[in-house]
Amino acid sequence: MSSEWKNLLLYMAKCITAVVIVFALGTWLQYQEIIWPLVSAILVLTPDSQEAVPLAAIRIGANLIASATSLLFMLVGAANVITLSAALSLTIALCWLCRLMAGSRSALAAVVIIMLHEPGAHPWDAAVERAASVVAGCLLGLVITF
Repeated sequence: MSSEWKNLLLYMAKCITAVVIVFALGTWLQYQEIIWPLVSAILVLTPDSQEAVPLAAIRIGANLIASATSLLFMLVGAANVITLSAALSLTIALCWLCRLMAGSRSALAAVVIIMLHEPGAHPWDAAVERAASVVAGCLLGLVITF
């Protein structure tokens, strides 16, 4: 079997493992919002086995920047066009400064996930919960990568 096929099958196995673990932990912890850690875990995984660990570490760093930036802007107030745009821009700038641009796309997704909350939910509680979910999903993706 060629290395290309092995990488493809390994990538599929990593994604399936992420789904199984997130669903199992969600059931065990009675956590309903499994979409956030699952999306984050999937975004950290990569099909190229040679780049898997460095890219996972880059994406986790970028997502930590996204989480911090989102929470900072949530202190200003609920997400709107201005705060979301500013948070996205600051996340890009910080990823660039920290040389984490390879993880910037997943970081931008994290900003949107964290800052946009359901109507009626308290913005800060939703942001903290989603930030924790994003970080947990990223760490799960790294563990699966190993």
